[in-house]
Amino acid sequence: MNVDDTVRTFIDFYRDRGHVPIPGHSLVPPPGDPVLFTTSGMHPLTPYLEGDRHPQGRRLVDVQRCLRTTDLDEVGDDTHLTVFEMLGSWSLGDYPGTQSLTWGYQLLRDGFGIEPGRLHVTVHEQDEPSRETWERLGVPIELTTDENWWSNGPTGPCGPDSEIFVWTGDGPPTGTPTTDERWTEVWNHVMMRYRRLEDGTLRPVEPENIDTGMGLERMLTVLQGKRSVFETDVFRPWTGLWELDEPDRRRVVDHLRSGIVVIGDGVRPSNTRHGYVLRRLVRRTLTTLWRTDPTRTLGDLPSEPIEHTIDHFELKTLPSPVRDVLGTEEKTFRDLLRRGRSVVSRRRERGPLTDDDYRFLHDTHGLPRDLVDLIRG
Repeated sequence: MNVDDTVRTFIDFYRDRGHVPIPGHSLVPPPGDPVLFTTSGMHPLTPYLEGDRHPQGRRLVDVQRCLRTTDLDEVGDDTHLTVFEMLGSWSLGDYPGTQSLTWGYQLLRDGFGIEPGRLHVTVHEQDEPSRETWERLGVPIELTTDENWWSNGPTGPCGPDSEIFVWTGDGPPTGTPTTDERWTEVWNHVMMRYRRLEDGTLRPVEPENIDTGMGLERMLTVLQGKRSVFETDVFRPWTGLWELDEPDRRRVVDHLRSGIVVIGDGVRPSNTRHGYVLRRLVRRTLTTLWRTDPTRTLGDLPSEPIEHTIDHFELKTLPSPVRDVLGTEEKTFRDLLRRGRSVVSRRRERGPLTDDDYRFLHDTHGLPRDLVDLIRG
């Protein structure tokens, strides 16, 4: 299944079961939202999970782009991305978690063609309805505690969740999701059965809300039999851009692709908030490129990956503004690099740089550690 087939199969499955497709939201939440970026599929629907009535009804399905800066340093491995997409289904007090799990099993088996013998799930040890559902479906269960409890913060909606894993190793499945990393998590079903109050007590909520989230890129690695998310077809236009080792190539691809999406959602580089994240993405990209060849430039980036990213995420922008933003930020960064060279050189004359030196260079001159390390003298 390619990426379009996968999205279509997910949306159509839930549409056939009365769910209304809703458009994804921007990465930038509306004013007043304390969260810097949309980090999960459920975030834009928080008001409706808190009790507001959604204008499209009680059964919803969507594809939501998300950004997590907490994973920035993990990018380069097989699974982590800065910007990624979540396929989500929602029941706003309409049907129970047992129905959600049953449909989830059917979609994986019949819609995506995954053999039931490759499935394993984790369930909270006190979540009896979910355990009974998986037993009825014949799927192996691993009981956990805190690993399968979801909450949106110290207070508010919370409840058990059930994570679905697919075996991606060679040969027959062995072990359990917590004992063998070849079990790959592809889907999480959250049953919001409680509200945690200020004093820490749990108040049952009836009827419960259901939120499911499936990472699109991770699901593609399973469906396409790939080792890494970067090997799936959604990244195909990004192959062969620069000669880099594999971790660096992945970082450059991830950061540029993420930067294009952030630019498409109206963000521009700056030293604060959303703009700082974009600036960091672009400068980490340039630092990686220049580490082995200072003549590299983002002006060499072909049109295809830019256009593909804009089309895939349905961004309301054109390639030209994206190129303008990237080009301006590259010039700004080169100027900073040139000015910082003498400052770093004088500091190095005292001996190897210490942590205090790095802090001084960052706080006084705006030179981050990775840039300082790039400056050779």
